[in-house]
Amino acid sequence: MPDMSASASMAMTHLVTLAELDEDKVTPGVLGFIVFAVMALAVWGLMKSMNRHMGRVDFKEAEAPGGERVESDRR
Repeated sequence: MPDMSASASMAMTHLVTLAELDEDKVTPGVLGFIVFAVMALAVWGLMKSMNRHMGRVDFKEAEAPGGERVESDRR
């Protein structure tokens, strides 16, 4: 049976070189912060607009065929 320790150590050296992190490539920087902040403001504005539009909805229950009003469980 051939000795696997040489090939295993060779594979580990290749994996270790892949695992090294370059500090300059890991951080998102100012551009990443600006993109995140713009997206957060857009979501906040959309939620505020949705809340305002949902407040204007006037939902009325339909009457049942027998003439009595159907009560909704949503409150």
